[in-house]
Amino acid sequence: MSNLGQSIPRHDGPIKVTGSALYAGDRNLPSQLYAVFVNATIPAGRVVSIETTAALARVGVVRVLKASDMPRVHRKLDEISVPPLATRFMPMQSDDIVYEGQPVAMVLAESLQAAEAGAAVVRVRYERRPFVVPDTAPAADVAPDKGNYSKANALEFHKGDAAGAIAGAAFRAGGEYTQPSRHGNPMEPCAILAVWEGGRLTVYDAVQHLPAVQNTLAAAFGIDHSKVRVVAPHTGGGFGTKAFVWPHEILVSMAARVAGRPVKMVLTRQQQYGMVGYQPQMTHEVRLGSDSQGRLLGVSHEAVNVTGVTDDYVEFGAVPAKSFYACENISATHRIRRGHVVLPTFMRSPWDGPGSWALGSAMDELARSLNVDPLDLRLANYTELDPESGKPWSSKKLREAYDEGARRFGWRERPKGGTLDGHWRIGCGMADCSQGQARFHSTAKVRLRADGTAQLESSFCDIGTGPATVFPQIVADVLGLDPAQVTALSGDTNLPYAGPTYGSSTTISTGAAVQKAAQDVRSKLARLAGWPADQVSLEGGHIAYGSTSRTIRDILGEAGVAELASEGAFDLPGNAPVDMGSPGFPTRSFGVVFVEVAVDPELGLLRLRRATGVYSAGRLINSMTSRSQMIGGIVWGWGMAAMEASHYEPTLGRWLAKDLAGVPIPVNADIPPDIDVAFIDEFDANSGPLGAKGIGELGATGVAAAVANAVFDAIGVRVRDLPITPDKLIQT
Repeated sequence: MSNLGQSIPRHDGPIKVTGSALYAGDRNLPSQLYAVFVNATIPAGRVVSIETTAALARVGVVRVLKASDMPRVHRKLDEISVPPLATRFMPMQSDDIVYEGQPVAMVLAESLQAAEAGAAVVRVRYERRPFVVPDTAPAADVAPDKGNYSKANALEFHKGDAAGAIAGAAFRAGGEYTQPSRHGNPMEPCAILAVWEGGRLTVYDAVQHLPAVQNTLAAAFGIDHSKVRVVAPHTGGGFGTKAFVWPHEILVSMAARVAGRPVKMVLTRQQQYGMVGYQPQMTHEVRLGSDSQGRLLGVSHEAVNVTGVTDDYVEFGAVPAKSFYACENISATHRIRRGHVVLPTFMRSPWDGPGSWALGSAMDELARSLNVDPLDLRLANYTELDPESGKPWSSKKLREAYDEGARRFGWRERPKGGTLDGHWRIGCGMADCSQGQARFHSTAKVRLRADGTAQLESSFCDIGTGPATVFPQIVADVLGLDPAQVTALSGDTNLPYAGPTYGSSTTISTGAAVQKAAQDVRSKLARLAGWPADQVSLEGGHIAYGSTSRTIRDILGEAGVAELASEGAFDLPGNAPVDMGSPGFPTRSFGVVFVEVAVDPELGLLRLRRATGVYSAGRLINSMTSRSQMIGGIVWGWGMAAMEASHYEPTLGRWLAKDLAGVPIPVNADIPPDIDVAFIDEFDANSGPLGAKGIGELGATGVAAAVANAVFDAIGVRVRDLPITPDKLIQT
């Protein structure tokens, strides 16, 4: 029986729940120093002076580093693109301040307590300058010289005449949809321990892509990447926050070099808000036009997001407009608002998460205008071709997902909107789910030992999504082993190169490399046995050819071989480091989500009663971890819809709430037990040899729109500004 698709519990579950898994902040080295930043209290200006006498008088404080004490970044850093370098602006390289919370000094001490006490008494004098509030800054065109974020996709896409088609349409809908900035707040804050040994640097870091940190740090110091080692076997959540290389990783490595001792830093929850990115505040202007049958004649989506003054981060929220529905007239544009705030970044479900909120809401408004079922409107605009390129999708079974989701939820039999249940009004809503598919070059090594066990090696990191469980399943499936007989060695740049753990790419990329390595081992074993590699079968530690079966132990023992090992690679067309699917077959994952909400219009209360998500996402490797990912995504989307917001305070020029106490997020009491998840049986041969697609972000798309649509169904109030808080629901 194949191991693929089975529900296998997480291999790392026991060590994580017992606390024995080592994260970056758990690492310690002899003679290490603890580092704490002194952060700017103004959003714009420059440092005039820093008084360190009181800090240095504290017991245990060894040194207070200022910009003048830090090495200059090497010119090779200019060769590293933005991303994976998160921002070209490096604090503590000059006296300039461009956002509140920016590091201006670093206290090094023998203990964390001493470092914190020292940082508290460092006195900084500033020259203040006017600052720009990003949320209200004028919309501007993206500058091509401000980083490479703008090159990730087309800033503008025009097909036909969208404006003319919408103007002449019999039915029109849409408007302005907004969403606030949101911080990811992973369970583990960013942390790093850096140590120099001669000219070699080792860092224990909380990351989502180890080789990117390796290459960036090497460039920052002007050394070969082989002299930098990055270790991160476990990362406690990322959501994109740890995807790129942020300044603290370079600054702590600099401090270790200056001090001549290992230096450890764990950012506080408050410092996360001034050091790493977040999902930016966005404004969407969506306009739709259709004929009387509901066929879309024109789609227009103008997206504007906030960014910092140093780099132009672009959140391509208009991508769904050119990806979701059949239409001959499409316009999708992106602009930015620059302000004095730390740079935004990718956050779980970038592009499609924000974009599906706006487009999914507008589609519901159009359905109401046409007086048709929102599901039927989507069926009327179903497409087997990518609307942007005109090429067929690598695979798409969204129609089957619609049918199965509607059946499981009871969509066609749902109660009329506004039905009373006590003082609650009940409403149902639905929306499309879809996420673009990134693929990265990756490699892996597999070793088959004489005792019938195997080990896979690759530098991937596990951010909680389960690759250290899924990849052994792939090896076990190829070599006919029990997954428990396969171990995974990961999280170290000394291991074979693996692509990043973001972009819903890990299984499709590194998993394919693991599969190839295991297949090569299988072929070597067959050759040792003297049998044709394409005609053998492996199961239970045996290899069989025809009616003959032998144990792996016997074959390797007779050959005097302790183990068989092979490396495998997942290579992209043209040896590209990354793409968004096969050139001939654009790749996306698809799905649909149905929700039922209850609204108390007198108190403004909103409750999620049940949800159903059904997904077309390629071949499943582990049905248990897949289902868990989708449930987590729906909960994530509920938080986006009903609770989460990071507000920029316009008078002080800083984030208003910098901790979890001021950021409502879904907890157990907010989540109903009835979250129903299912997958359509699918094998996407065009996406990669595994037939799989990414699902880590898919579940978080569409949910916010479905919730807003359900709210309208319940009480007739159209909310276009997230989150859906009580003030937007109270009816007087």
